[in-house]
Amino acid sequence: MPKKLIRRFLPEPQAIKNNKILRVFGSVLHEPNLWHLNRRSAAGGFCIGLFFAFWPVPFQMWLSAGVAIPFRANLPLSVATVWVTNPFTIPPIFYAAYKIGSTVLGTKPEHFEFQFSWQWVVESISTIGPAFLVGCAICSIIASAVGYFTLNWIWRFQVKKAWERRRLARAKAKVQTQ
Repeated sequence: MPKKLIRRFLPEPQAIKNNKILRVFGSVLHEPNLWHLNRRSAAGGFCIGLFFAFWPVPFQMWLSAGVAIPFRANLPLSVATVWVTNPFTIPPIFYAAYKIGSTVLGTKPEHFEFQFSWQWVVESISTIGPAFLVGCAICSIIASAVGYFTLNWIWRFQVKKAWERRRLARAKAKVQTQ
């Protein structure tokens, strides 16, 4: 079941409730629906987390949590999915976003060296910024849509498989009792 697999990787609700950064949301974090794991909330949380994972901002977790709350999506999954982009994956993902953005805008990709600093971001915003931001937006939308529908499909498939196993077990038990 995807539920068991997802729970294995999610942080504990108490750890998120006690997170200093997320205390901004106050008692809203104690809403039980934000912690419930079902197909709808899991797919929504995954979608929201992937959407904000591709945003080149330092406060992605806040944004993800802030959107998951009104949509009643699974908060831990939403916050954890943002970490698809982490210090190891940011350079290749953002470079791919830049290439996608420059292709869509029809501009010639410029040679640059990525540096993990705020100064580099400020200096590069005029040269590679438009293509980079368009690419990030495209990646964000596509990844969140694909993530939502894929998780939804996997969840439905697993539930259907479990129902089929139970139906076969009941039929087998019925034949054995006769």
